[in-house]
Order: sequence, then structure tokens, then C-alpha cells
Amino acid sequence: MNNSAQTTLSSVLPVSVIVVAADSGPSLRECARRVLACEVPLEFILVDNASDDGIPQAIARAYENDARLRVVYNHANLGFGPAVNRGAAQAHGKSVLVLNPDCLIDTDTLRRLLELLANHPRAGVIGAVVCDENGVADPASYRRDPLLSRSLNTLFKRAGEGVNIEGPIPQALLEVEAVSGALMLLPRRVFDYLAGFDEDYFLHCEDLDLCRRVRDAGYRVMLAGDVRVLHGKGSSSRHRPVFVSRHKHRGMWRWFRKFDPAARKPWLSALVWLGIWAHFLLQIPGQWLRLMRRRLASGKPGA
Repeated sequence: MNNSAQTTLSSVLPVSVIVVAADSGPSLRECARRVLACEVPLEFILVDNASDDGIPQAIARAYENDARLRVVYNHANLGFGPAVNRGAAQAHGKSVLVLNPDCLIDTDTLRRLLELLANHPRAGVIGAVVCDENGVADPASYRRDPLLSRSLNTLFKRAGEGVNIEGPIPQALLEVEAVSGALMLLPRRVFDYLAGFDEDYFLHCEDLDLCRRVRDAGYRVMLAGDVRVLHGKGSSSRHRPVFVSRHKHRGMWRWFRKFDPAARKPWLSALVWLGIWAHFLLQIPGQWLRLMRRRLASGKPGA
């Protein structure tokens, strides 16, 4: 497609919804159904990171006559950020909505977020309050940069400023340091200016990185406190907890090295590296035990 055709499409298409799948489970079907049921002009780009569950292919067959859906098949698990970037490279919307495969939106939610984006030209990211099935908000919806001092306060439950902002989330539009990566709406021009997600993160903390770079570029990170979105628990985290945890800790180390002033002290940086990987190793026995209990409960101990 030439540049003039892309410009024409972008001028009439408000949003490109990008979902990354990696053996995401049945919740992906409902996510896709809800996106395509939205009464807002959109395109839906589903990027499959070499899933084995066959669900992305099933969605492609179920909506083969819906021109709004495009499925991008990767032949390996590239990680979350790289997969989003590949989806965005094929997108034509004026904005990009990055959505987790277990996150459910509707017409009113999408319209409200797009309205906020249109009314706040300096907004670089707009997030929503992601909640579980009981309506309990995920603390990661409203948070700060994970600086070392804040992370230690959160980890050891010490008094003082932590990563997550405690208390009820006001039902208003708030300027924040970071929002949950489960739902992030960005103007396409900002996404392109930042070259999307940092692809040196595989999984976890790439959303914190993007929010920080949005702010460093002079844009605002905003949370729509009046927008609540149902968000389930990731299938990958349940079925591959050690794999996910390893990349989460790797992402924590990368964020620290990029942005935390404490990383400028070599001795402190070494201590943080040791602390991050010691924490990862200490979590493995409990993760394996919970995984085996789930497999036994499902009747598939060898799964």
C-alpha cells in the first residue's frame, strides 16, 4: 500500500486494535468477539506468537468474511513488545489500542477512550482501570515508576511511597506516571515517534518503559478513572509460571538499568542484579508446586 492510500485510511479509521496471542486460551475468543462487536470503525490486528492451541486460526476462520480482522502469524514467540510493533506496522488507524487477549471492551468503553484522546492533544497514552470479575481494580492500573526505593517499599511492605498508588482510584481523568499494559491507547503519531515498544523486553515492564518514554518525550500519561474494563488472568502466567517470571525479572533489570539513577552506582547496581535474580530463584519452588496442583486438579499431571 502506498503512502497516499495509508494517509486516506488513517484519516477515516479512528483506531487499530492490536492483540497479541501466545497460547492465550479461550478468553481470546471472547476478546475478539467483543472487539468486533464494537460499533466504532476499527481494524482488529491479531498477532499470533506461534500459539499451539489453534485459537487464532479458529478466530480467523470464524471471521473470514469480516474485513476488519487481520491475523499476523509469527513463526516463533517474539515476545509481547516486538509482536505489537509488527502489528502496528500493518495498522492504518489514527490511534493504536494495545489490548491484552483476556481484556474485554465494548462500544461505550472504546468511544469514551477515543473521546478523551481527541480532547487532550498532549496525551501520549491513555489507560483504563482494569478489574477482575468481582470488580476489584488491579493495583497496576494506577502506579508510579518502579524506582529502587519504591520497589523495596512495595516488596517489603514498608511505609513510604510504593510502586502502586494505594486507595480507591478516583473516577476522573488523572495524569499519572504509568498505567497498566493490559489496555493502552496511543495516538499513532506518538507510537511511531517512539518507535513503539522497546524490543529488548520480552514480557513485562515494556509498558512501564513506554510510559516513561512518553513522558520523557513531553507527552502525558493519563488514566481514565471512570472507565472500568474486565481483565482476566493470563493463560501464559498460569501454564508457564517460571518462563513468565524469568522474563518479568529480566524486564525489571532492564528498566532499572535504563531509567533509575541508582544504576549509576556500580556497587548498588550489582546488589540490585543479585537481588532480582535471587528473588526469581526463591519463587521457583512455589510456582512449580502451584503448577503441579493445578495439573493434578485438572486430571493431567503430565501436561
